[in-house]
Amino acid sequence: MSDINALIDEQVKNNDVFLYMKGTPDFPMCGFSGRVVQILGYLGVDYQSANVLENQDLREGIKAYANWPTIPQLYVKGEFVGGADIVTEMFQAGELQSHLADKGIAVKQTA
Repeated sequence: MSDINALIDEQVKNNDVFLYMKGTPDFPMCGFSGRVVQILGYLGVDYQSANVLENQDLREGIKAYANWPTIPQLYVKGEFVGGADIVTEMFQAGELQSHLADKGIAVKQTA
């Protein structure tokens, strides 16, 4: 396993909710990342994140790790959930809230 894969593996497996994004939760650098941050914020979900713009190896590595070509990428309990469109659709349908609750993640608000 390459160093970047080991780092990604450690991040997604050692954090209940992890978001790979462009920018930071306080300063998203793209609209898609911003949308996922807004959803997680609305739900009051505690999560960790990594800014892929700071590390080109991470930016490319996460795409290969999930076999998913775009960023952001949301992981819950080590499992890839999806990108901005999937997370948005799940949130609007109430499925994201259910998925998080099923995994034991505290959700403070419901849509």
